[in-house]
Amino acid sequence: MTLVELQNVTVRMGGRTLLEGVNLSLESGEALRLFGPNGGGKTTLLRLLSGEVSPMSGGRTYVLNGFKQTSAVRARRSLSVVGPDAEAFYLTRDWEQTVRDVLLAAYEGDTLKLWEATPEAEARLAEVVELTGLEPLLDRDFRTLSHGQRRRVVLARALMPRPEALLLDEFTDGLSVGARRDLGRVLSDVHASGVAIVLATHRPKEAPELPWRTVRVEGGRVQEREAASPPPNAALTLPLPPGTGDLIRLKEVEVWRNGARALGPLSWTWQAGQHWLVTGENGSGKSTLARLIAGELHPALGGHLQRPYLQRDLLTERRRTVGIVGAELGIRQRRDWTGQDIIGSALHGTEGFAPELSDRELEQVTDLAAQLDLLDLLPRHAETLSQGQLRRLLLARAVLHAPTLLILDEGLDFLDADSRARFLALLPELARGGTHIMVIAHRGSDAPDGLTHHLHLDGGQIVGVSRLPVASAK
Repeated sequence: MTLVELQNVTVRMGGRTLLEGVNLSLESGEALRLFGPNGGGKTTLLRLLSGEVSPMSGGRTYVLNGFKQTSAVRARRSLSVVGPDAEAFYLTRDWEQTVRDVLLAAYEGDTLKLWEATPEAEARLAEVVELTGLEPLLDRDFRTLSHGQRRRVVLARALMPRPEALLLDEFTDGLSVGARRDLGRVLSDVHASGVAIVLATHRPKEAPELPWRTVRVEGGRVQEREAASPPPNAALTLPLPPGTGDLIRLKEVEVWRNGARALGPLSWTWQAGQHWLVTGENGSGKSTLARLIAGELHPALGGHLQRPYLQRDLLTERRRTVGIVGAELGIRQRRDWTGQDIIGSALHGTEGFAPELSDRELEQVTDLAAQLDLLDLLPRHAETLSQGQLRRLLLARAVLHAPTLLILDEGLDFLDADSRARFLALLPELARGGTHIMVIAHRGSDAPDGLTHHLHLDGGQIVGVSRLPVASAK
């Protein structure tokens, strides 16, 4: 049985055509995999299937719970896209919502839990929690979870209303090997129960083993085609950055969030001439460490954090000397900021907004955008961008000001192979100019050769520190 039928559909947003002439059917219980370059239309296609966006022309028909309809109302209540946008609502508001609240709200297709849960909702909650292994997180504030933990929660949230299809946007990005394996088993069980799975991915090898039907989405058009694995990154080695002395000193540092210790006690030093690889399972404290170094989080009373490389350890100075890319940064970008706003704000130590750029500053932005093939994104507003396009702009922002510290917290997630290669090619010259690099990664392919030291975290604490072989970070 067909769940969703698209007939010659065109979608336009912000004066641009994002999908054109799309003919596609999603069958009950099938596994559909979408691949293609950044900006090709994968995320828009998922949002079209879920009812979040509407066709400008063409037809869209649903058959849900046995009822045929063209209205997306029922789809909006039972189909949701599992991806970064699903997390953004909770992370950009000051309302405390526990994991339990998030899941119970989803049972009725809502975003916030504003009523007492029915026995039926509680029973479904117990089923989903057992399936996804979320029992230890139920009473945690969603905002305090790690990236991988949030991904598990939004998957569970999508399962609460017993959907007939799951729509996954770059679902494996940001997940450790163990988390990918565990959630892959969940998806296999869900698919075996008769739920259709739609997965948009740049990493087809990381998809769970399902009987995939694969389509390529490029230039807003869709065609049936087998997915090819991305080529390996071009070989490059980071030179040692110049300088002497300590850059960052942590002594008995702890970071607490929502009454739980997220990091520490931890003592560690980042010295000039070092590039670091940081590893650990989801929830081990990697992103907390990155945000602590950058000054987005602060140590609890009793711990000491020093930045000796700064003459004045002020917020404005940190932002002018640190480039950081991670999930939280992408979520904070405002819908009306343009690509030029996003990149250029780095020069003034702000995010997204800045005084009008001088001619020289505008030239800097334009030159870097040309190197990274971003010129067409400079006038675009954030709300019209795919996750991959937004991540490419944020990577450009992170290096525009030649920072002393560059922290890539799963920074290459959402990128196609060409975009990854373009960005990585910038790193050797940055390192020669004095940029020290920290790569937080679950994949060896995201860590360039030339990283000098390895820090491994578990449960918020250091469980291993070692020097890496001179020619390899893998």
